[in-house]
Amino acid sequence: MLAAERSGLLNKKGGRIGGRVSPALVRQAKRQTGIKTDTDLIEFALATIALQDNFADVFKGSRGEVDPKLKLGF
Repeated sequence: MLAAERSGLLNKKGGRIGGRVSPALVRQAKRQTGIKTDTDLIEFALATIALQDNFADVFKGSRGEVDPKLKLGF
């Protein structure tokens, strides 16, 4: 959440979101995160998605791009 705040994603909280979800899903997500309110849980979930770095995809995409002459120390 600090990264989301630093990147300006948490400014101007005027937007609204609504939808129907399983109460069991919400309870489990709150248990897993320790988050108490629905608003904070939604904000956390959206920030997590918005800040994903897609490391696995980038890593896979870089396969074969390292110079074979590069000395890696082993």
